[in-house]
Amino acid sequence: MTASEGTVGLDKGTRTSGGGAAAGPVLLDVDEVGVRFGGVVALDGLTFAVETGHICALIGPNGAGKTTLFNVISRLYPATTGRVTFDGRDLLSVPPHGIAEAGIARTFQNVALFPGLSVLDNVRVGAHTEGSVGFVRGLLGLGRAENKRLQADAMGILDRLGLAHLAGRPAAGLPFGTLKRIELARALAARPRLLMLDEPANGLTHGEVEELAETIRALRDEMDLTLLLVEHHMSMVMSISDHIVVLDFGRRIAEGPPEVVRNDPKVIEAYLGTSE
Repeated sequence: MTASEGTVGLDKGTRTSGGGAAAGPVLLDVDEVGVRFGGVVALDGLTFAVETGHICALIGPNGAGKTTLFNVISRLYPATTGRVTFDGRDLLSVPPHGIAEAGIARTFQNVALFPGLSVLDNVRVGAHTEGSVGFVRGLLGLGRAENKRLQADAMGILDRLGLAHLAGRPAAGLPFGTLKRIELARALAARPRLLMLDEPANGLTHGEVEELAETIRALRDEMDLTLLLVEHHMSMVMSISDHIVVLDFGRRIAEGPPEVVRNDPKVIEAYLGTSE
C-alpha cells in the first residue's frame, strides 16, 4: 500500500490516519470534502482522519487548499460536498459560533489579535466559552468570581509560554514572533480538544522555530491535545508530526508518517520540486 492509499478502502468505522503505529480513536474525520468557488476547485474529494492525541500536519504548495480546509472546519467556508465529523458529531451542522464550544480552536496565517487590548485581555477573549458571564460583561466587572478565575487561567497560559511579563502591555507594537505566541495562548485559553495551527512558525527565526516545535510537543502532552498543523517549515513538520497529509491542487496526493512522506516521489515533485 502506498502512502496515498492510507485511508482508501477502509470502512468508515475503522478509518485510520494510515500511520505505522496502532490506530487510535479518530477525533476528526474529513470525508470526501469538496469546495468550489465558482469555477475554481479549492478542495477536491479530500479524505483523511486525525487520531486522538496525534499531531497531524497538512503540507503542500501555496494554493493547495490547506487553509481552505481550516476554514471549512471552522465553518467560515461551506463545503460543497462531503462531510466533516468531530468526535462522531456532524461538524458541518454546527454554526460558526459553536465551533469553540464544540472543542476546536485555531490560529490564523496572519495574526488576528486586538491591537488596542492588553496581551492578557487578548488571551481572555479565547476563554469566553469557558465562562457564563461573557467577555464584555467581565470587563465591566460583572461576575467577579468567574472573571477572576478566567484571568488566573489566562495568566497561567501566558506564564507557560513565557509571556507573563507582557500581560499588561497592549498587543500593538510587539514583535511578530511574540504576537504569534499570544495568538497561540488565546487559542489555548479555550481549552480545546483539537487545536488547529495555521503556519505558526511563519516569520519566526530559526531558533524560535525550534523552540516552538518543543512547545507544541509539550503542550500536546500537558493539555491532552490533538493538533492539526499547516506549516511550511519542513524540519519542524518532520520532527513533531505523527502523521502527514500532502495536498496539491486541492487533492490528497500522499499521506503517512514522516519517514514515508519525505521519500514519496509525488511529494518531492509537487512540494519540493525536481532538479534538472
